[in-house]
This record gives sequence, structure tokens and C-alpha cells, in this order.
Amino acid sequence: MNSVTNDLDQNWKNIDWVLTDVDDTLTWQGQLPPETLVALKALKDAGKKVVAVTGACAGWCDHIAQLWPVDAVLGENGAFIMEKQNGYLTLRSQTPLEDVRAEQQRLKAEVLDILNDYPDLSLTLDQSYRLCEVAIDIGQNRPRVDDVTIEEIVSKIHALGAHATASSIHINAWYGEHSKRATSTAFLKEKGLSDEEILQHACYVGDSMNDQFMFEALPFSVGVANIEHYWTKLSHHPVVVMQKPGGYGFAEFTEKLLALK
Repeated sequence: MNSVTNDLDQNWKNIDWVLTDVDDTLTWQGQLPPETLVALKALKDAGKKVVAVTGACAGWCDHIAQLWPVDAVLGENGAFIMEKQNGYLTLRSQTPLEDVRAEQQRLKAEVLDILNDYPDLSLTLDQSYRLCEVAIDIGQNRPRVDDVTIEEIVSKIHALGAHATASSIHINAWYGEHSKRATSTAFLKEKGLSDEEILQHACYVGDSMNDQFMFEALPFSVGVANIEHYWTKLSHHPVVVMQKPGGYGFAEFTEKLLALK
């Protein structure tokens, strides 16, 4: 990480869209720092568009979209978009949600079968509030699971033909072709940005393995300090890394971005 900068050059002043992960990027150690909400509000007041791109469950996404100063939430790793339109919250998905729910129930049974070999592990407490995914708790409401076990479980889910990715707190699994990257790109194009404009005017902030393909997609990419834990495992790295972790690092980035003239 020695060659990675903590500073933003003048090219960052063209950033109009801030896409960001949530868990351990806007939060830290299971808490939402007040600095995070202040930073999100400052971005909005400065005319920036803020989009949460998260593996969080639909119930949590509803809360974020309803109450936080964000423009939209792409939830459960891109399975759906929650966005206020004309003052009312809307929910939409490329695949009909009733079809996705049927696939989710099949995958849930398959994942529970895998977890029979890992009696200390369980689905997340928020599984009932998920529309599309199946999630395993690897560090949210239990001690952090070791990396070897995480990699084993992810490989077993891939062997089912499903997608799986590990965040700092969950293994998220799903059937279907949605992803953070695909839904983010589609969402920005829906808002009128061309491929070139996406590269020039959108950035992404993240902290873990499930952010690496967003780091690849957007040349303006940011890691909060706790990205260091995953650095050697990432296939794609952020170009800028903050000195502070989680939401404190997001606030640090916001201050740097808004200071550019």
C-alpha cells in the first residue's frame, strides 16, 4: 500500500456521483458515526448525488432510503433499487421479485445444507428481511470467522451455480446476474450518463472483498483505512486510501472532495 495516495488531485473535482458501500464504509464496528450523516448531508448540500450500494437487507435499505441523506439505495448487492420519486419511496428490480423470491428459497435450503458442516455458523439475524439473497453471519453478531472457512463456504456456494461474495460481516449468496457493478452501471445510465461520463463523474468508496469489482469499474475509487485487512486478497484496488476507518474515513474523504476548487 506504500504507493497508494491519501490525497485527491484536481481531477476529482469533476466527481458528481458518490457511490458507496455501507457496512464498515459508512458504519464502523457496528455503529453509525454522526460524522457519516454529517458528511452525507454535506455532499448533498454541495450538489453531489449520493448512492448507497450495499449487500444490506431490504429492511435496512428501506430505512436508509427513507431517512438518510442519500439519493438512492442499490440493495442486496444490486438486486433492487430503492429511490424516492416525487417524494415517495419506490422499489424496482430488473427481475420480477416474485421470481427472485422462489430462487431465494431454493438457495436458502442449499446454504443451510452447507452450514450443517459448520455448526458454529448461522444465517444472519436479518435474513427474514431479505428479498433476494441468503446471508451468513461471519462477523456481525459473532466473532470474526477465519478467512480459510470463509473461502471454503464461498467456494461451496459457487459450486451450486450461485454467486457469493464476502463483505466484512456477511457472506452474501444469490442466484441471478445482478451485482453491485451491473446495477450501478445501469442506474447511472438510466440517469443519463454515458459510459465515458460514468468514468469521469462517478466514484466509489468501499472497504472489503465485495467492493473490488467496483474498484475495477471506476477509476475514481476510494478505500477507507480498514481496506488494508483485505489488501493482499483483492484483485482490484482503490486508487486512494483514507487514513481513518469506516465512516470516519468516509467523512475524511468527503472533506477532501469538497475542499477541491
